[in-house]
Amino acid sequence: MATAVKRLLSGSTDGKNIQITASADPGNLIHTAVASTTAGTYDEIWLAANLVGAQGCVLVLEFGGNSGVDLITYTLTTGLGLVPILNGMILQNSEVVRAYCSLPNYVGILGFVNSITD
Repeated sequence: MATAVKRLLSGSTDGKNIQITASADPGNLIHTAVASTTAGTYDEIWLAANLVGAQGCVLVLEFGGNSGVDLITYTLTTGLGLVPILNGMILQNSEVVRAYCSLPNYVGILGFVNSITD
């Protein structure tokens, strides 16, 4: 029987916003996935971005790497509120999720991880 345990992002302090201060690779640490490579053991990652600056910016999420298909780009504009940016994508093998923004200190990342084990 599979189990799921909701956990904090490893880059967060007490579940609070992770302020994105980086403007290039490597981005700020958001989460380091479970070390296991066993099938059925992984982290299911849920993230939302919160634009706190007075103008829009481009947010880049480094999902397990820092080039090509590992980069997910978002254009954030003012007035959107909390924007879902990663909805239950899975990662394991100590892979890392990082983020950087075209305007440092303009975005915070909130979220959680469901640690899943079959």
